[in-house]
Amino acid sequence: MNGTTIKQLAKELNLSAGSVSKALKDSHEISSETKQKVLALAAKYHYTPNPYASSLRKRKSKTIAVVLPEVADSFFSLAINGIESVAQAKGYHVLIYLSHEDFKREEQILSAFRSGRVDGILISVSEETSQADHIKEVLTAGIPVVFFDRIFDDIEAAKISTNDFEGAYEATRCLLERGCKKISFLSIAANLSITSKRVQGFQKALHDAHIGATDADVLLCSNDMEQNCRLIRQLLEQRDKPDGIIASVEKLVTPVYLVSKQLGMAIPDDLKVIGFTNLHSASILEPSLTTVTQPAFEIGKTAATVLFKGLEEKHFTLSAQTITIPSMLVERASTRGNQ
Repeated sequence: MNGTTIKQLAKELNLSAGSVSKALKDSHEISSETKQKVLALAAKYHYTPNPYASSLRKRKSKTIAVVLPEVADSFFSLAINGIESVAQAKGYHVLIYLSHEDFKREEQILSAFRSGRVDGILISVSEETSQADHIKEVLTAGIPVVFFDRIFDDIEAAKISTNDFEGAYEATRCLLERGCKKISFLSIAANLSITSKRVQGFQKALHDAHIGATDADVLLCSNDMEQNCRLIRQLLEQRDKPDGIIASVEKLVTPVYLVSKQLGMAIPDDLKVIGFTNLHSASILEPSLTTVTQPAFEIGKTAATVLFKGLEEKHFTLSAQTITIPSMLVERASTRGNQ
């Protein structure tokens, strides 16, 4: 009997559903003989309780959703670990959904939550997300939302992120101090808050160094590896090519290394490179990569902690929470050079 329910067990045993439920919970109200009969039949049919059944009656699913653009990025893998460290301690299930950087998919995912399937949502928006009606709808339905990493500034909701402006500023200063005269910044979707803040930090560092920043210094890349390789190759084949590159997201690090090798450009002698990444392999790349290392685990853990505080504390204003956890510049061989 697949998908056996308490009602089916009750019917076969000629008991009420309530009595069967109490027997399964080892209630003192049910005799030992009845408990044994219930347990024996439950074992026969491989009955497992529906974790949502009782919680739905209490209007709690004991489940939170985590909506991510991807998991290939080491940042999100670490963030998930941080989220689960809190959720497990709270006795909650974590459901992970991937938008694959697709706005329509993100919209569909959140639409399914409006029925109350989850108690709360942690979300890092896709690179295509430029408006947030779908997020406003779940908030209107009474489901709390916490943004982490890729936040949406125009919505009144909790936001947990890192200091993207300062991280890009420090990375740019590092390259300038290592002797770079022309730096390119590789970005993705211009509408993302993290992108705009990192670009602003990059441009401010150039301005403070009395170097004129232009739109040409920022190369807009995509989610496609081959296309990114072509764009970076075109950049590095220019007569006035950069001698320093900042990859604003992890997926852009590999094409920089690949194209540099194909063109016979030595890192760091011909090209110095910094990447925003939490890659464990950064230290064993050849040469090892200087990184803006983001506090991914802490961001995930903090986002989950704030969400549960909102779920548990009646007078806690979840939407007012804005927390910034600093990143760290870790210098390695890819920026070695002139001081």
